[in-house]
Amino acid sequence: MVGYAFMGAAHSQAWRTVNRVYDLPARVRMSTICGRDPGKVADAADRLGWDSWTTDWRALVTSDEIDVVDICTPGDSHAEIALAALAAGKHVICEKPLANTVAEAREMAAAAATARTTGVRSMCGFNYRRVPAVTLMRQLVEAGRLGVIRHVRAAYLQDWIVDPQFPLVWRLQKDKAGSGALGDIGAHIIDLTQYVTGQRIGGVSAITETFVKQRPLPAGSSGLAAQVDGHGSVDGHGSVDGHGPATGPVTVDDAAVFVARLDGGALATYEASRFATGRKNALRVEINGSLGSVVFDLERLNELEFHDATLPAGEQGFTRILVTEPEHPYLSAWWPPGHIIGYEHSFTHQMRDFVEAVATGADPTPSFEEALQVQLVLDAVTRSAERSSSWTEVASTPAPVPA
Repeated sequence: MVGYAFMGAAHSQAWRTVNRVYDLPARVRMSTICGRDPGKVADAADRLGWDSWTTDWRALVTSDEIDVVDICTPGDSHAEIALAALAAGKHVICEKPLANTVAEAREMAAAAATARTTGVRSMCGFNYRRVPAVTLMRQLVEAGRLGVIRHVRAAYLQDWIVDPQFPLVWRLQKDKAGSGALGDIGAHIIDLTQYVTGQRIGGVSAITETFVKQRPLPAGSSGLAAQVDGHGSVDGHGSVDGHGPATGPVTVDDAAVFVARLDGGALATYEASRFATGRKNALRVEINGSLGSVVFDLERLNELEFHDATLPAGEQGFTRILVTEPEHPYLSAWWPPGHIIGYEHSFTHQMRDFVEAVATGADPTPSFEEALQVQLVLDAVTRSAERSSSWTEVASTPAPVPA
């Protein structure tokens, strides 16, 4: 695994757990974790359960000891690591969004398609697909329980950068993150709604906004001096041109709002914000169809709200489904009915599906091609916002290459 911070910890827990919960056709050995700081990555290896550590990802992806490379780094390194790993014949799982640009994502999808012809598998880590209630939501739509899908309503709201004094971390820099709330959390609801409905976003009209345009540089970040502005520089006392604390420009969006039309005819609205004061990790999706509606709320991730419009009028209303039964997706291996699971389980389910696919020679999903399509939606949103919210079609993706 390359990377050891937030996603690295979540993925490590899943790798540690997956064979202890599920009976799979292959067993995982957590061989090597990679990071740039020797002290921190050595600590991460011990804390997260890895056999060894390295600071050289290139040696890791070519090692004969390694079968799978898990990429948990910022987006600016996804393409380089994934391309090298696939070329070396390693199966790859890569965190979302797939890349920082459409060009990088296209190159990664093409490489994955070529690698697939030799039995090398790849997957993008959209973990919310693996929440049992979300998978059940998809099953209800597939079974026709909602009828014709007419409306999709999706929002993903956080507030962790509301304070204007919050430092200029990598997620607020376009060259490292690719985009802000749009790619970080908007990508999740784009993928989730397309997965649940089976429809793709065909076009969008969008607005994006950066509310706080300058932020303090993190401690010891004098190396960012060239990014402060077009004419200022950071002096040795942590100030810009000797006037006040050192700051740098926020080069990503803080919030993105867009309307969309799906290729099955549904109308959709999307909102992604890291400025929704009081909202910590609030993801909510509602699907309205001709025969019913279904609602998922991540803050109640063991539940679905389902409205069946085919019932007599006097019996209609939203019903709470507690998604903890053994027949519900993924749950047969966990606890007795009513004993809830949490956020981290979505990653264990993700690794279960990935390991099973690799071991049986199947193609895991979402593929790099599917992740490229999400990247194309992100790109269409960005272009629309840059052109005064003009209607912008989503570019097409190439047809997948058969294994």
